[in-house]
Amino acid sequence: STATPELRAAVEETNDPLEPLNRYFFELNRFVDEIAFKPVAWWYRAALPDPVQDSVSNFLANLRNPWTAINDLAQGEFNRFFTTVVRFVVNSTLGVAGLFDPAASFGFAKHEEDAGQTFAVTLRASEGPYLVLPVFGPSNIRDTAGLIVDSLLDPVNIIARGGLRGESSIPAIRSIVSGVDSRARNLDTIDQLQKSSVDFYATIRSVYRQRRDNEISNGESGGNFPSLNVFPQ
Repeated sequence: STATPELRAAVEETNDPLEPLNRYFFELNRFVDEIAFKPVAWWYRAALPDPVQDSVSNFLANLRNPWTAINDLAQGEFNRFFTTVVRFVVNSTLGVAGLFDPAASFGFAKHEEDAGQTFAVTLRASEGPYLVLPVFGPSNIRDTAGLIVDSLLDPVNIIARGGLRGESSIPAIRSIVSGVDSRARNLDTIDQLQKSSVDFYATIRSVYRQRRDNEISNGESGGNFPSLNVFPQ
């Protein structure tokens, strides 16, 4: 009901007209996480020493640099584009194919951009209704479209597939490893969120939106938000 100004404001703020369906997929994703992703992430963190985990994370981040650079350029962020290109060149060479991050010690800090952020910046696209995607997790109309573009046009994925129309399991393997690495790094944070939340669904919805707003504004809104997606690009 939106019979009062307060209720209308609440509806506009949540922008979640598919909430019953979203909650269904949210609980389904939690079930899959509990029986699959969380145990794998726990064993990943327990089995691999921290330096090895850091090298995996660095390698995956380096693979994202070409797509980040393209989105930097599309958004007119030329200084960030230069930073990303330098990071890719330095870490791919001195960093041994991206296993290490010497570029950060040279003052070139890591950042990431994706198609959803580019849509928000260049097209002024609003996020649209909140969505919970099966397996992939929290999203919205704009970011779901961006996720598809990310998968199709990321240069590393195109090379791995042997072209736009090619096929390969490498992009899927990359996504799975990225998901496990991200889940392992956020095990404690997400557990704490769940324990402290009266409504875990609403908490995740709020954190996701704050995180995306922070990414779109290049960190101007402040805050340090965990990754909530199983398969980050």
